[in-house]
Amino acid sequence: MTNSEPLFERSWQRAWQGLGVTPPAGLLQAMLTAYAEPQRRYHTQQHLAECLAHFEAVQNRAQHPAEVELALWFHDAVYDIKAKDNELRSAQWAAQALGEAGLAEAICGRVHELVMATRHEVLPKHDDARLLVDIDLAILGADPERFAEYDAQVRAEYAWVPWPIYGIRRKQVLQGFLQRQAIYATPYFHARLEQQARANLHRSIAL
Repeated sequence: MTNSEPLFERSWQRAWQGLGVTPPAGLLQAMLTAYAEPQRRYHTQQHLAECLAHFEAVQNRAQHPAEVELALWFHDAVYDIKAKDNELRSAQWAAQALGEAGLAEAICGRVHELVMATRHEVLPKHDDARLLVDIDLAILGADPERFAEYDAQVRAEYAWVPWPIYGIRRKQVLQGFLQRQAIYATPYFHARLEQQARANLHRSIAL
C-alpha cells in the first residue's frame, strides 16, 4: 500500500457520499491509472494527493465541497503533454461520469466549470472555483525543497522542448503569476502561501 492510498480511499468515498450517489464501477481505478501514466512527472498521484490533502484542511470553506473534491480528482485526469485541450477533456470526462452516476445536469455543469477553471487563463469568479484554483496552485507556495522538485518535474514533462525555448516560456508563465495583484484569491491560502510563493517564483526566474 502506498502512503497515499488511505487518503485516496477516504477522499473518493467522502466526495461521492456527499453527492448521495455511487460512483461508476471501475472509475476509481481508472483515475489512479491515469495519474500513474508514464509521461507524467508532475501531474501525478503525488500532485493529486497534495491537492486532496489541502482540500481536507479547507473543505468546510467550500459551498459545494463534494463538487470541489471531485473536480480535484478530475482536473488532471487527462494529461497529454503535447495537447492543449487537457482540461476540456478532463472536464468532459467528469461531466460524463457524474451523469452516469445519475446526478443532475446542474451538478455536472458546475463540476465541468470547476475543472475548466484550472486552465488558469482568467481569475475565477465563484468562491468554489477560487478555492479549487488556490489548491491547484498551492505547489507554488511549497517549501523551497518541494518547489525545486516541482520545477524539475515540470521540466521533465517538457523534456521534448529545447531548453532555450522552454526557459523563455517557463519564465513567462512564472512572471504571469508574479504580476498578479495576488497569486491566491482566498484569504486562507493568501495568508499561508503568498509570501513563500513569490519568493519561490523569484528564485526560479533568477535561475
